[in-house]
Amino acid sequence: MNHTPTLYFAIPVMNEAEWLPSCLDCIKKQTYHKIKVAICVNQPEIFRKQHHKFHICDNNARTLEYLNNYKDIQLTVIDRSSESNGWKGKKHGVGWARKVVMDYISSVAADYDIIICMDADTVFNEEFCHTIVQNFHRHKKAVAIALPYYHRLTGDEVIDRALLRYEIYMRYYAINLWRIKNPYCFTAIGSSMAVPVSAYRAMGGITPKLSGEDFYFLQKLRKYGSIIVWNDEGTYPANRYSDRVFFGTGPALIKGVKNDWDSYPMYSYPLFDEVRETFFLFEKLYDTEVPTPMDHFLKQIFITDELWSPLRRNFKDKKKFIKACAEKVDGLRILQFLKSRQPVSDNEAKHLVEYLNIFHQQLLLQNKIKTEGFTFEHSPVSELDSIRKLLADIEYGYRKKYAIIDWY
Repeated sequence: MNHTPTLYFAIPVMNEAEWLPSCLDCIKKQTYHKIKVAICVNQPEIFRKQHHKFHICDNNARTLEYLNNYKDIQLTVIDRSSESNGWKGKKHGVGWARKVVMDYISSVAADYDIIICMDADTVFNEEFCHTIVQNFHRHKKAVAIALPYYHRLTGDEVIDRALLRYEIYMRYYAINLWRIKNPYCFTAIGSSMAVPVSAYRAMGGITPKLSGEDFYFLQKLRKYGSIIVWNDEGTYPANRYSDRVFFGTGPALIKGVKNDWDSYPMYSYPLFDEVRETFFLFEKLYDTEVPTPMDHFLKQIFITDELWSPLRRNFKDKKKFIKACAEKVDGLRILQFLKSRQPVSDNEAKHLVEYLNIFHQQLLLQNKIKTEGFTFEHSPVSELDSIRKLLADIEYGYRKKYAIIDWY
């Protein structure tokens, strides 16, 4: 029997009174109408004793009042913000808020319903929900959608320069994983994910973390099944300073305006080729020991000289062995490997320019983009935006071509 799914928006909220109404307005305008929204307004209880956090407590109080009077959408509000309801101890942050709200949805929804992970400062077009339902209908075995995203500029040169630098980093990273056809080539953004309730339950839910819960959640889902990487509608996250999490757009902007990009380097493209070579050798490793470019790093990370023999003993089928190798050398290990191989102080603009000129020279010419003398610090914001748009087009091309990641 075919069921029409209900779409549940899961929204963690902290210090969002200015942004949340626009997000809810986008939900209200959807052409797809079987929609419910669950919101967790949250903060640590200790904020009530910290003068520099009083504004967050006040902001959350205004948000709760706003939501209590909101009638246009069917809402469930989980209050982890008002006095005595805030987080206590180590269990706090966006990861816990996202888990609480998604677990609530899982407790009331049907298996065939869909959870949309959303942030309160994100907007989207009126066909957004309709395209998600259609996408899961086309790809019935998929366990998630990693939705396209695009940050809109603010007109503030300082913010826009930092924002573009950060988005260029994300797209450059993803494109190089696409180029080597790696199974972890998706981009994890908390406001750009959708998952069937059945998959959420099968995975045991989302693992709460202070930051990066979206990355680990999608990685977990990828190991479980196939992820859709293209959708006709995407999201437009806000561009703003935020210290609510330890990494992501908000913290990147705070660091970026100080020219601190140590956490978001442009890796030299040949390093990605070393990752590709390692994955290519998994098939040979099924039969015999052969060295891989990542061996030294992996032996240090796993504190062992026996990387592959335990997998060989446990997986007698070659396809299962290759999958097990790819799950061992997952997206986190790839990121750690790249960081271990490239000095932080390296010339990052050089790596980006080198990549573009080697792989996309024709596109540079077509778009009249000149890379000579390009720097993140001094080139006009318009030039950074042109490169961002070019990288977005390249990434969207990969996403459309493959549509779904189902390989190892």
